[in-house]
Amino acid sequence: MSSVLIVGGSGGLGREIARYYAGRGDSVVVTSRSAERAELAAGEIGGDTRGLAVNLAEPETIEKALTEVGELDHLVITAIEQYGNTVKDFSIADAVRASTVKLVGYTEVARVLHERLLPGASIVLFGGLGKLRPYPGSTMITATNGAVSGVMRTLAVELAPIRVNALHPGVVGDSPAWADRDQSLVAARTPTGRAATTAEVVDATDFLLRNGAANAIDLHLDGGIRVA
Repeated sequence: MSSVLIVGGSGGLGREIARYYAGRGDSVVVTSRSAERAELAAGEIGGDTRGLAVNLAEPETIEKALTEVGELDHLVITAIEQYGNTVKDFSIADAVRASTVKLVGYTEVARVLHERLLPGASIVLFGGLGKLRPYPGSTMITATNGAVSGVMRTLAVELAPIRVNALHPGVVGDSPAWADRDQSLVAARTPTGRAATTAEVVDATDFLLRNGAANAIDLHLDGGIRVA
């Protein structure tokens, strides 16, 4: 059995990662900004899973929010604040919130928990392919996901021998964000001819967490669309 904390694990890809670890008998904690949502998700995931309220957009509250978390084998941070924010209609509030979550929030979680990470522990931070493939309205998404790589490399040095990696999914075709959208353009532009799947994201996360030689890696999970 392992102990796993998934920050942002109450929904989306984080929830499926939590489901995987709970399904194999691990002790899992999932978080949401809302305690009610976190506890509901934990009940639906089942197994030895519990929910906790943590708001990365308010980093000064993170230490207290994580008081109940004990020793950990693995930490996964998937939480996002992903707003379309064009330069023409730039929202400073949205930009500050997005960068606070991905940069200050991610780093503060690592700071708070690093002494509770057991020998051989590992961390996976979630970025996104937007860091390499900008599009109209992606200025802050591109910037913050790119900065996740910098945070990851710094943590890998500062927290050594704890391993720290970053996972950057492209379009995940069966995810809640994409399941009902036209993916024909993605398929046409991707060498594999399809989008990534949720199962592949879960598998990639597990690889980064368990492989003892994987450290300070930016893993792009996109079917090769970056070279197309």
